[in-house]
This record gives sequence, C-alpha cells and structure tokens, in this order.
Amino acid sequence: MSESAERIWLIGGTGESAELARSLAALNIPCTVTVTTPSACALYPGAATLRIWVGQLTAATLPAFLQQENIAAILDASHPFAVEVSRLAIATAQTLPLPYLRFERSELQAAPAAPEIVFETVESLLSSAYLEGQRVLLTLGYRWLPAFQAWQNRATLFARILPSVPALNGALAAGFTPDRLIALRPPVSEALERALWQQWQVTCVVTKASGAAGGEAIKRQVAQALGVPLVVLQRPKISYPQQTDSVAIALDFCRQIGAIVRPASKQIR
Repeated sequence: MSESAERIWLIGGTGESAELARSLAALNIPCTVTVTTPSACALYPGAATLRIWVGQLTAATLPAFLQQENIAAILDASHPFAVEVSRLAIATAQTLPLPYLRFERSELQAAPAAPEIVFETVESLLSSAYLEGQRVLLTLGYRWLPAFQAWQNRATLFARILPSVPALNGALAAGFTPDRLIALRPPVSEALERALWQQWQVTCVVTKASGAAGGEAIKRQVAQALGVPLVVLQRPKISYPQQTDSVAIALDFCRQIGAIVRPASKQIR
C-alpha cells in the first residue's frame, strides 16, 4: 500500500467529529470515521478522502480495522462519556505506537444562582436518597435507564430517548411505560425543553456533563428559569496522552501526520 494511502482514524458520533471530518475533507486529508449506528452516517459529508465505518470496535476486531484502513494516527472525538472506545484507542496508540490526540468539547461552568447538584457517577446518585419521591426527567440516553429500574417504585420517572427501536425497547425493558417516554432527536430548543418539564411537572432533571453540544447549556437555562434542580453527572476521568478543545490544533495535528506519511509533492500547505 502506498504511503499516500495512510489515513487518520477519526473516532466519531458527535457533532464535533462531523465538523472535523468536513475540515479534513476540505484539506484533502484521508480519514476514516468510525460510528456505532447507521443513522450517525448522515452527520458526515460525502468526499473521496472520507470513509465511514459502522460498528462496535473491540480489542479483538481493532487490529484488522487498523490494517485494512492503513491508520497512521488517531483523532479521538468521541462523546465525553464513551469511555470504552477512548480507553481502547489510547491503549492501542501506546502499544503500536501511533500518534493520538483527544478532541473534547469544553465543560460548562454552572451559573452562580443555578439550582444544580453534582454527582460523580450514576451509582453515587442512586446510592443517595436524593431522587426519593420526586418526579424525575432522565436525559441520559437509553443505555443508562436499566440502572434506574429499581427506582420505578421510589420515584416517578420520565425519560427522553432517541427515536429509534433499540432506544424504545431498552426503555420499555427498564420499566418505563409509554406515557412516561418521549422520543426526540437533539437539538432540543429551550422552548420545547421548558414545555416538556412543565407538562410532566418534573421536580428535578438528571443529565450528563456533555457540554453545550449535548444540550447542557439549554438545560441549565431552563433549570434556572423554572427553579428546577439539575442533577449533573460528571464526566468520567480518563488520563489522555494529549487533549485539546481547539479545532485548529486538531487540524494541525492531522496536517503534521499527513506531511509525514505523504510524498513531499502532496503535502498540505
């Protein structure tokens, strides 16, 4: 395989990864984006230098992927809570070795007057009595809902999920009845967020510290306006070899890799 065929592995599934993919395509830097669901493919542009790989990579399947795609470096723009793929990528980068850069959206700071309660993990939340007797809106994603199944008789639980069959089936299996579910694809406007909280008369909302792109900023605004406490689960703590929240720095990382693996006549300027 020629040197010019070496590619960036962009770990995707987020709006930021789509922005990075568009910029890499514009720079003509070969890139393979990995996503876990077919619906996520719609985020990315059609470009000759861009490939999209759909599926769940594991330690067993990753070596074949890296060889097939001729990966030269890893740009990890996965969701802040997608810890499994980040840990796998970091371990792989250190073993081979491969250049690795983590691109992660900035965390938001709570407003001084915001009614906010922070828990490190969902386990620490559920081991407390905070949700007892409350009308709780969960905006965590359907994979987190089984953890709350034992709380169905201790609180009135509602959940917002993606409009997909796996999400609906997962929520129903976790004990949520159809009248306590709403399927919406982000982004959710402030007006709709406020109306939903008021319709269900929620007394607290549980969310992840996903940043502005994850709708966290709007939830903070609505929480402050309605006086509804916002329970925020902190991001998992991972030691990244290199990390940035700057698109310019991420693109410069990819340019440097491109300059190394390409013939001089094809360097990006």
